[in-house]
Amino acid sequence: MGTLGVISLLIIIANIIVSYKGFKDRGFYAQYSFEVEKILLYKDYKRLVTSGFLHVNWRHLIFNMLALYFFSGSLENYIGPLYFLIIYFASLIGGELLSLFIHRNQGDYGSVGASGAISGIIFASIALFPGMQIGMLFLPISFPAWLYGLAYILYSIYGIKSGNSNIGHDAHLGGGLIGMLIAILLYPSSLVVNLIPILLIFIPAAVFIYIIITRPGFLLIDNYFFKKHHFYSVDHKYNYTKQQQQAELDHLLDQINKKGYSSLSQKEKNRLKDLSK
Repeated sequence: MGTLGVISLLIIIANIIVSYKGFKDRGFYAQYSFEVEKILLYKDYKRLVTSGFLHVNWRHLIFNMLALYFFSGSLENYIGPLYFLIIYFASLIGGELLSLFIHRNQGDYGSVGASGAISGIIFASIALFPGMQIGMLFLPISFPAWLYGLAYILYSIYGIKSGNSNIGHDAHLGGGLIGMLIAILLYPSSLVVNLIPILLIFIPAAVFIYIIITRPGFLLIDNYFFKKHHFYSVDHKYNYTKQQQQAELDHLLDQINKKGYSSLSQKEKNRLKDLSK
């Protein structure tokens, strides 16, 4: 871990400010989080970036910012602020795009967090410094960075395939690979010097993504330990939402017809205004 760079510090500050705003204002959170329906149906592409600065809670935020703090210093000092920014945001968007592709038939799928971008920073560091030792928090144990990267990739593949948690393994996997590829493109000599560690990480991830693209049914196979998954298309979700909104509008209009507009609460009046649009 090197000295924290200016860009890394600014990114951490931005994550704290935006996430705190999201903790306090759920409307703000909903407006900028990653949601398949909003991106594919309403073309709200800004969410591919803004969702990376929101977090679910303080624990989620602190964990991600600690990871960024530990890995960003050495990398930013080595490659410079511009390249660091390129890797960070390319990894963030790359991770979100893979997540969008995998969950494209789940209109109600949503996520937040900087994990994809941070995974890109971690894997870029591994590509450039595979012999770097990674320690366990609060434990006197460390191991080579490339071994950590391989274990991380295999765990992400298992997490995507099993669907046994709400962790965004797909964003981790996509962001990590993008970060590693960009680091190699920026510093081609790393591919020669660190070829074996890079291949050990890259090959299983690339094969898995290839299978996802060519055989999407691979992800629809339920595992033995968790309940069956239910996939809803964006069209299905849209139609269901419209039905719910129409029923809500009918209820409000019926109340006005029976008791008058003044019988509505301020919240109901605001809701009526939104539905009338």
